[in-house]
Amino acid sequence: MSYLDNVRVFVRVIELGTLSAAGRDQRVTPAVASNRIKELEIHLGVRLFNRTTRKLSPTEHGRVFYEGAVKIIEAVNEAEAAIADLSRNPKGSLRITAPLGIGRRLIASGIPEFHDKYPDIEVRVRLSDHNVDILAEGVDVAFKLGVLEDSNLHMRGILNCQRVLCASPAYIARRGVPENANALIADKHDCLLLRYPGSKEYYWMLVTADGPRKFDVAGPYDSDDGDVLTHWALEGRGIINKPLFEVKADLNAGRLVEILKDTPPASVQLAAIYPHKRFQDPKVRLMIDFMADRCQRLIGKLLEEEPAGETVDG
Repeated sequence: MSYLDNVRVFVRVIELGTLSAAGRDQRVTPAVASNRIKELEIHLGVRLFNRTTRKLSPTEHGRVFYEGAVKIIEAVNEAEAAIADLSRNPKGSLRITAPLGIGRRLIASGIPEFHDKYPDIEVRVRLSDHNVDILAEGVDVAFKLGVLEDSNLHMRGILNCQRVLCASPAYIARRGVPENANALIADKHDCLLLRYPGSKEYYWMLVTADGPRKFDVAGPYDSDDGDVLTHWALEGRGIINKPLFEVKADLNAGRLVEILKDTPPASVQLAAIYPHKRFQDPKVRLMIDFMADRCQRLIGKLLEEEPAGETVDG
């Protein structure tokens, strides 16, 4: 087995915490990952991990070797990227992530076309509404709706996305239309919330006459999958706060109705976020350029059509 492959597995075991996770990341079985670690330990003549039935933790030698191993991997990646840039034939692996909604509608569906253009780039896609730790999980590019919060990351804006509050006609018939944004709380409207373990304090940021304001809305249940919230809203279970392009077809068909358009949710930026060290990698630049153009075109088409029905306001 390649010494460099062994080092790559070692680095990912440290970063992901388990052999199975590192194996999945490197597309090998846990048994192969374990063998690569053993080969590395034999080569170095030291133990790199303390092993128990429940835990795998680096030894002092393992921690020291990790610091150098990361630099080795980064140097090889940068060298490969430089050669690929010169040869105009980018190669290698590219890890990308996106929330479920935009991932399914915009990103994942474009991967085959990207691969047709650049057949030597191996793309690994992870779609999740959870807050992915880009650095810890070795992500090259994350397509996200939100703001940049980590100074170790770089952001390229793609498109400013309008958001809307909407509910089904069945919910409106049962609960009525909130007279104003304050009524969301005062009348205890069922707001369908996106939550996941470790998520921050939840609120909706709505744009009022006095400017953006936080509303601590609540609801009977929540989910870590944004598409589940849309499904519940379509069933008449509550009000959702979604990017307009995600629910435009349902608004057009009358399955959902926009509410409180005078106090809409604050818009959010669709952006590509990536570590500073990936900036010179041509694979990253190609992926961002490709997806930025694709997202702008697809979202533009989705927003060209007018809803079939009128919006409803209190």
